[in-house]
Amino acid sequence: MNALSLHQGKIVMFPDKDQKRNKSFKRNKGISRQLLQRLLEKNDNCGLEQIIPFPVEKIDVAEWVRLKCQFGCCQYNANWCCPPASPDLEKTSAVIREYAFALLLIGSRRCRDFYLSNARRRAEQVRSWKEVVGIERKLFLEGYDKALSLVSGACALCKKCTYPERCRFPRERRPPIEAFSIDLIGTLGNLGISTPVAQETKDTFRYYAIILLE
Repeated sequence: MNALSLHQGKIVMFPDKDQKRNKSFKRNKGISRQLLQRLLEKNDNCGLEQIIPFPVEKIDVAEWVRLKCQFGCCQYNANWCCPPASPDLEKTSAVIREYAFALLLIGSRRCRDFYLSNARRRAEQVRSWKEVVGIERKLFLEGYDKALSLVSGACALCKKCTYPERCRFPRERRPPIEAFSIDLIGTLGNLGISTPVAQETKDTFRYYAIILLE
């Protein structure tokens, strides 16, 4: 299987390492450029710009990522999608090994409320969240039964999370990339992608999601 990447108008081929993986409906046949294009066209109004397939060997996981959640993030022990509710490094590493390749979703938006906790920022988070979960759903209907989304940012479906009480949206909730102990910057570097940090509220910033696919 070779994966196709629609990156800056060029097709990048990722070689198959022929490793044994759990099979899905698609039997590790990869994903077509036509399907990627359809997914991109249906979601470009939400700010999605690129969908890039890549082998999961490019994903970096590390304990320090979870520590950054624990020390420095107000969502720790306060959100059903974040640590300690999310799987630990040992579990996430085992899950990733059950896949052969994944999709990197890249989008951009401007949001002057990025560093604030208000309705407009939450609306942007929810829209991006539903966009990614919607793509996961479409992929499932295409036969990718193992598709699992890792989204950008903590869950904002509720104004205040019910954790540790019962979640109101168990079908929609997905872990953020970092809650899965994934070093996003390191993973992007492995794919040859640099990501500038938005330093001003007027700047356009990029957001990323990963869908473990097959």
